[in-house]
Amino acid sequence: MSFALHLPINSLSFGQTSVSLLREIKKRGFEPCLFPIGQVDLSAQKVDQEFVDWLNVCVNKAGARHSRKVPIIKLWHLNDSLSSYSDSQILLSFYECDAPTPQELNTIKNNKVCFFTNKYTVNLFQNFGLDNVRLTHLSFDSLNFPPLSKNYLKDRIQMGLAGKFEFTRKQHLKVLRLWASKFGNNPNFFLNCAIFNPFMKPEDQQRLLNEALGGRRYFNIQFLGFMPTNELYNDYLQSNDIIIGMGTEGWGLPEFKSVALGKHAVLLNCAGYKEWANNDNAVLVEPNHKFEAYDGLFFHRGQPYNQGNFFGFDDQAFLSACDIAIERTRKDRVNHNGLKLQGQFTVEKTVDTLLSAL
Repeated sequence: MSFALHLPINSLSFGQTSVSLLREIKKRGFEPCLFPIGQVDLSAQKVDQEFVDWLNVCVNKAGARHSRKVPIIKLWHLNDSLSSYSDSQILLSFYECDAPTPQELNTIKNNKVCFFTNKYTVNLFQNFGLDNVRLTHLSFDSLNFPPLSKNYLKDRIQMGLAGKFEFTRKQHLKVLRLWASKFGNNPNFFLNCAIFNPFMKPEDQQRLLNEALGGRRYFNIQFLGFMPTNELYNDYLQSNDIIIGMGTEGWGLPEFKSVALGKHAVLLNCAGYKEWANNDNAVLVEPNHKFEAYDGLFFHRGQPYNQGNFFGFDDQAFLSACDIAIERTRKDRVNHNGLKLQGQFTVEKTVDTLLSAL
């Protein structure tokens, strides 16, 4: 089997997904031509010189040996996936809005196959007449996220809010406001926020956070900075008892990892979360409306990509779900049904699905 790869290799979510796929492809004995998107950065990963050497071989030979007749697997955004190093491109991408534009539809049409990570998105594009759209799931990264022995604080429940800071799609500001209104300055509950966004100015992030909290300070809400390694991020995820995810996600990697590591969760029952979360492994909040995506930062009205709406939720429904998750945590700190996700969603299955499209 001959194929090439075109994907980012860095510490962000796209890059983390790429590295996981690359490790499995190496494990199978392949040595494809590899075209990295952007700067290669493995600083977040565990040191593995054999893997680095393999990457260098794949990258260094690509320019001299790759042929456009060889199919290529690309992992990237829709807004830069019309171009390709191959006449036959298989694209793995993510989409969270609900109003596909002509440019997005045309990009998908010009790929041999386009994989998305949840049925909601796949059905959306299929309803627009595209027959080359398929489903694949992401996987748990057992190498970078092994279980840790944590000393739980018996009288304190730690809750986590993660993902790059976005106040529309991920609804971080709304969650913060609601959480503070119910649990603010209560010593029995702490909220650990790992929502640093490297694509925003720190002063802009701070201003928005201050507005969400009404200018008040809460001793039990802490904001963590950028975590440069997976080891550090793993420690963060496992320091929480409950993870909160109330956005419209293509998959929801931080929440998925947390639940797979045995943490309880409060999640919005939509889009990517529906692929792996259920009433047994999470407390689900049903969306009750949609709202426009535009935030003036990452989503702009009238642009050729990322148009439409996100799912919204009722305030009281979220707070009630937090109460249920707290009761589950008090009964058992370990989410045993969540741990099952590690075996259900593996990188072997993801690579099998991608390679089946070649």
